[in-house]
Amino acid sequence: MSVRLRLTLSYAGFLLVAGGLLLATVWVFLLRYVPDRTRYGPGPGPHSPSRTELVDAFLPRAGQAMVCLLVLGLVGGWYLAGRMLAPLTRITAATRKAAGGSLSHRIDMDGRQDEFRELADSFDDMLARLEAQVAEQQRFAANASHELRTPLAITRAMLDVAGRDPGTDPRELIDRLALVNDRAIALTEALLLLSRADQQSFVREPIDLSLLAEEAAETLLPLAEERGVTVEVSGEAAPASGSPALLQQLVTNLVHNAIVHNLPGGDDGSVWVRTDAEPGAAVLRVENTGAGLTPAVVGTLAEPFQRGSERARSDHAGVGLGLAIVASITRAHDGTLTLEPRRGGGLVVTVSLPT
Repeated sequence: MSVRLRLTLSYAGFLLVAGGLLLATVWVFLLRYVPDRTRYGPGPGPHSPSRTELVDAFLPRAGQAMVCLLVLGLVGGWYLAGRMLAPLTRITAATRKAAGGSLSHRIDMDGRQDEFRELADSFDDMLARLEAQVAEQQRFAANASHELRTPLAITRAMLDVAGRDPGTDPRELIDRLALVNDRAIALTEALLLLSRADQQSFVREPIDLSLLAEEAAETLLPLAEERGVTVEVSGEAAPASGSPALLQQLVTNLVHNAIVHNLPGGDDGSVWVRTDAEPGAAVLRVENTGAGLTPAVVGTLAEPFQRGSERARSDHAGVGLGLAIVASITRAHDGTLTLEPRRGGGLVVTVSLPT
């Protein structure tokens, strides 16, 4: 039986039970006090009915009343159940559309704020998040397939050239293949790290962002010296909660990005890393000199496979997932990521994590 039919039968059953209790009350508190005989008053006084006469007169009317209650319960229950369950029909239709692949449909239920309205609003929010995630995954899959195809195509081209030219130096070919293979490995590892951050498959532990910043600056110091960039770390202890490995990758990616995307010539470039403890949040701020960036360009830097400078594209300093990984790790830790163009050129990245 459908829910509407079960509710209808329940309404009718309740009415019958209530009617039966009412009749039982009448019998217990009224009819039982009437003697089962005919009594006449003295002389021509009024006739006093007996219990048998009252029962004979009452039971047919009571049966008719119960039949009316049954009909009223069925008809009224069917109508009321339909009215109450009408929002579920819209929710069911939206669910079927979503199951068919249409995530853009919304219920948009109006009316008073009741349980059905809360359910419909929650369902709309879920559809909105699913639509955004599916669109992001489709875009990411398309970009990833393109980026992974590039090193494979380069490897195939180098092998074809070597096969047609017997005089090719094997060592040079091996070095070039190793470089392309390293880039493919780095891209694959970055994709795996990004997937891990998106799934939030980690255990939260207490961590200090200032220690992570110092470790990242020390690790990347040779790269900074090679490019003529100075890295300065300052600030206070910034305790947070999260995955030490993922947060270390976040800080390292930010400092590496700041070093790679610095001044075009690599001369007198600077990177400033600062940590602060604010009420309820740990803040990491990474600022670097570099080419001028427009707000439109800055808005796309956290997208996968976006690189902020031609220099990074030419020397393959990264795979275009640095800030995308930072954004994903920040979301996984319920934090906020802010990117702003720096006055005078460069970029300012601010990460705020809840304590």
